[in-house]
Amino acid sequence: MLYHVCHWKGRFDLRLAVVSPFLDRQHGTESCVVEQIEGLALQHDWEIHLYAQRVEQVQGVRLSTALRENGGKSIVWHKVSNIPGPQLLKYLWWFCVNQLQRWLDRSFRDTKTDLTYSPGINCFGADVIVVHIVFHEFLSRVSSELQLRRVPMKSWYLIIHRKLYYRLAMFLESRVYRNTRVRLIAVSSLVARQLKTYFGRSDVAVIANAVDTHRFTPEERLTRRSKRREFFGFSDKELVLLLIGNDWKKKGLDSLLKAFPLLSELFVRLLVVGSDDPRLYEPLLAKIASPDQVRFEAPSPDVVSFYAAADVYIGPSLEDAFGLPILEAMACGLPVIASVHAGASEFIRDGETGLILSDPSDPFEIARLVRRLYENAYLRGKMGRAASIFVQANCGWSQNVTKTRDFLESVLRDHPQS
Repeated sequence: MLYHVCHWKGRFDLRLAVVSPFLDRQHGTESCVVEQIEGLALQHDWEIHLYAQRVEQVQGVRLSTALRENGGKSIVWHKVSNIPGPQLLKYLWWFCVNQLQRWLDRSFRDTKTDLTYSPGINCFGADVIVVHIVFHEFLSRVSSELQLRRVPMKSWYLIIHRKLYYRLAMFLESRVYRNTRVRLIAVSSLVARQLKTYFGRSDVAVIANAVDTHRFTPEERLTRRSKRREFFGFSDKELVLLLIGNDWKKKGLDSLLKAFPLLSELFVRLLVVGSDDPRLYEPLLAKIASPDQVRFEAPSPDVVSFYAAADVYIGPSLEDAFGLPILEAMACGLPVIASVHAGASEFIRDGETGLILSDPSDPFEIARLVRRLYENAYLRGKMGRAASIFVQANCGWSQNVTKTRDFLESVLRDHPQS
């Protein structure tokens, strides 16, 4: 056997290959993986072999060429090459090259692992895949937003590229997720239901994402509030809405911008954080009374600074397997408006710890919920406090890491490697 059982409580001393294009703490899926591998390596003494093109802000990581410490129990980074170009080409390169590199390591470099763990479909042959999005469901919801007539002609190439990428993702889902040898973890019950609907998988484990309850706190947000609002140019009389995430079509930015003309008499601002191209939204921005109402910012490792500047987090996602910023905002004591199509909405008691948006494509419903919070500062404060108390008590990373460890060990018991 490649693995061996520790004498202490019979737990596995496991070597885990983790395959992810990049890891950092400023993107939702990637930050989740960082927390998991740090917990498994530093707290549970697992040996992690990380195949990635870029790694930032990960504790205990060593390049594969470096000397390994602590008896080899560390996070060993096997750097995978990258190429310039559009995302579709970069993904195809990544998919093929990490597959080849892992085969070479197994065959000629004595780097054998017990299980391969992948957030999303990053390779063939993964033993466990964490599903953060089901593209079959996602495309069914956003297809109308991807019509060329909805965007300026100069942005057509972006839409065409995105549709091709989604189609490739759907092809891989059909091939990989129907294979019952591949064990699946869904980040929410919503995703588990989708996997059953599209691929007949009724054996999916649900392990919800979590939040760093030491980093995301009401105290930290309030301490930094004044300076961050001054930095972004927000006044005290304005209600600042915050939306964080990439793929703004998926995040529901179209509907949110359509709601702004319905709120024209209110002092409402919107801060949008992500890496998408704001040019796609020029037609919608032109319909807003003042262009200063919407501010676009690039992602930052200091994501708390965005929560500190905001009054309300709003996530009108058309489809979102989880939506980690929703949970982070709740931990910080911000009132949230979350789409029913976001997995994190399962943590919200409507009207108590947040507001549920039943139809994220309806700008009138978005405007109604924003207006409700705008007009009731007491409700905003009460809702934010209740949300923070709930998340701080129930959604820390220690629970997630323990569940992930137990699941991986159960997979190894069911399918031991030889």
